[in-house]
Amino acid sequence: MKRLAFLALAAMALLSPALAEQDDTSRGQRDFRACAPCHSLEPNRNMTGPSLAGLWDRKAGSLPSFERYSDALKSSGIIWDDHSLDGWLTDPQRMVPDNDMPFEGIQDSRVRADLLAFLKEATRPLAPRMAEQRGTMGGMGGMMGGMMGGGRDVNLKELEPGQLVKAITYCHDSYRVTTADGKTRSFWERNLRFKTDSSQHGPDKGAPAIMPAGMMGDRASVIFAAPEEFNKVIEPRC
Repeated sequence: MKRLAFLALAAMALLSPALAEQDDTSRGQRDFRACAPCHSLEPNRNMTGPSLAGLWDRKAGSLPSFERYSDALKSSGIIWDDHSLDGWLTDPQRMVPDNDMPFEGIQDSRVRADLLAFLKEATRPLAPRMAEQRGTMGGMGGMMGGMMGGGRDVNLKELEPGQLVKAITYCHDSYRVTTADGKTRSFWERNLRFKTDSSQHGPDKGAPAIMPAGMMGDRASVIFAAPEEFNKVIEPRC
């Protein structure tokens, strides 16, 4: 009996580091939900911020496919590793003054450690695609995942008739958007946003898409292939 108890304790001692690491990664996976609206884990899928894929040992401000780095970050000389990323997550502005990161930092060292444990696994080269899904918010399906930033982008080249914009008129403070299903919907001018998406998932030229935005059902975004299409589609008419 004593021998069995000793063997059980020994086994637990051997397993505990692995279990602890798994717990840290799982907590970090949940913490990443706060990062997912701005950062993808998929290589070169840039959003508000750059993709985090392959982050470790990368020079700050050096991802070729991301063009919106601040001059402060590009000239910082930082190489991302456990130490520098911990400092960045603690207080980005203190570490690199005048950078453009809209993030105040994480003061809880355990939360930072958990998040770094998850990111170190999820951003490594050839990391499973599952990591991208693990960082998203669940419960609302792929559409909400894409809206929040962590899921796959909606392919705006494959639209339902109710998503394909055929005409937009503007009168006083209102836009009226007509879609390929023949329906016309009115929006207060502040509730309709105009965007572009030049990625592989963006709309075809001359075929803008309208997508819901906000939680009240009164807002939407019209997404074009390029900005020069705005004036071609929007007609001032009462």
